[in-house]
Amino acid sequence: MKKLRQFTRFMKGQIHWYLLSLFLIFILQYFRTLVPLFTQHVIDVIFGNGESSLPDFIANLLVGDTITQALILVAVFSILFTLVRMGLIFARNVINAMFTEGVAFRLRNKLYDHLQNLSTDYHSHAETGDLIQRVTTDVETYKTFIGEQLVEVVRMVSLLAFAIYQMAVMDIPMMLVSTAIAPVVFFVSFLYFNKVKNVFTEVEESEGTMTTTVQESMTGVRVVKAFNNEIYEVNKFENHSVDFRDKSYKLITLMAYFWAGTDVLIFGQYMATAVYGIVRVTEGTLATGEFIAFLALLGLIVWPIRQLGRIIADSGKTSVSLDRMEEILEQISEYDNEPDTHIDIKGDIVFKNVSFKFSDDTKHLLKDISFTVKPGETVALIGRTGSGKSTLLKLLLRLYEIDQGEILVEGRPIQSIHKKSLRSQMGMVLQEPFLYSRSVFDNIRIMNRAIEPAKVEAAASIASVHQDIKQFEKGYDTLVGERGVTLSGGQKQRLAIARMLLEDKPVLMFDDSLSAVDTETDRKIREALDTTWKNATVFIITHRITTAMEADKIIVLDQGQIIQQGTHDELLGQEGLYQRLWAIQTDRQEETFKEGL
Repeated sequence: MKKLRQFTRFMKGQIHWYLLSLFLIFILQYFRTLVPLFTQHVIDVIFGNGESSLPDFIANLLVGDTITQALILVAVFSILFTLVRMGLIFARNVINAMFTEGVAFRLRNKLYDHLQNLSTDYHSHAETGDLIQRVTTDVETYKTFIGEQLVEVVRMVSLLAFAIYQMAVMDIPMMLVSTAIAPVVFFVSFLYFNKVKNVFTEVEESEGTMTTTVQESMTGVRVVKAFNNEIYEVNKFENHSVDFRDKSYKLITLMAYFWAGTDVLIFGQYMATAVYGIVRVTEGTLATGEFIAFLALLGLIVWPIRQLGRIIADSGKTSVSLDRMEEILEQISEYDNEPDTHIDIKGDIVFKNVSFKFSDDTKHLLKDISFTVKPGETVALIGRTGSGKSTLLKLLLRLYEIDQGEILVEGRPIQSIHKKSLRSQMGMVLQEPFLYSRSVFDNIRIMNRAIEPAKVEAAASIASVHQDIKQFEKGYDTLVGERGVTLSGGQKQRLAIARMLLEDKPVLMFDDSLSAVDTETDRKIREALDTTWKNATVFIITHRITTAMEADKIIVLDQGQIIQQGTHDELLGQEGLYQRLWAIQTDRQEETFKEGL
């Protein structure tokens, strides 16, 4: 029952189409078992003196005054019967397609929507290639199973039941002989596919590894070329490809033995039925038309029944895909249980003894962080790589949750403010901005597609990228390569800044997002921000003292702790990391430079 619920839980909203499809299959299989009986009717009734095995309401319609008239009636009725079957088959296929595509559509969207709402911590530990495979390949596996193989079970079971019924109506001993091998074929199929399902899993996993390798290599193709690493990447992919090929060969070989073995069993069944039927016909205890009908009905039973084992095994494969998809859906959305509190943020921010560690780490990255920021202040964060500067800003956006201490925004604990309300009023430019493979114009207005072009250009001007864009061949309509590969590092950062500046936000964060621009451009951007967003609270992560010195407050981090904070003049008068950085960057104290950091 648990597995049944697992297979049907995603059918909600589409189950009526599925039931209608099954009903049509049920009718079609009954019609299919009637086809051999028309042959039996012609041989035993029209050309002989036997009785028809067709239902009475059909047999009565085929009575003619002469043999020719009776044959014409059979021919006309067979054509009409075939047309009705074709119409039902067409309707069934359309309904089944509507059902399967509707289920797949809803499931894909549900998975994608849920992934969008999962925490940053989850995405930090998940493999992108694996998630892509779950949203695409695993959904397709489920769609194929419910649309074809699960339906096939109903088709074969109903076909088997109707065929046995038609056989029993004609001759029970002949029915028992004709179906003797069917349980054996099914049992062998079940055992085989139950044993081989591990090989199916190995093939799927190997294909997933190969797909992930392609995705990573194509994403990082510039790094591969920069380090002349093409041969290594080709060899790595070839190794994964060889593994996939070998496991596929193993699976194909096992399947070849199975199909050949079951073919022998099925031909043995045909031989037994034929021998027994010929003996019965010769003795006069079985009509010739019935014998031919038995052979036709036997074909409807033994050939499809060996597929049941495959379907049962594929149900295990589909169950694995469902488990992988449910693993995503069972993850708690970061917006679940969020307080329904939305406030207007001015920029009053307080960190009180804040500590943080990642879920897979035992040591705190940030320890006992305390500082206060007033509305409209500019705060510069300086420190060695890995000292926790970026993480500190992500805590303010609640991309990560603090372990200890408290963060107050407008006097309220940050956990008491809905994340969407918080993030909608804070703008952040990452150190490595992500650009979509679209036009420059679309990349800037990605968060507000209805914004006027003039405002896009104004934001680009403030970010000092407007002139660069005008020099592009198609200006703002220029297509940006995947992840922005066609732009320089500085252009990407400035486009990301322009994107953030489209909306008036009271808190702005720059995660070393001016590192790829020259000092003069850096100065122009900061001056434009001071003019246009002078009331905004600004956090700037930077390694440039010339950028930090103009901030209202400078916070120096080292090994996850604040070791200094104050204004430029205050910190310059203190011995410490800030003074040494100043000395190195201004080249005023060569002895400090020799000491290093």
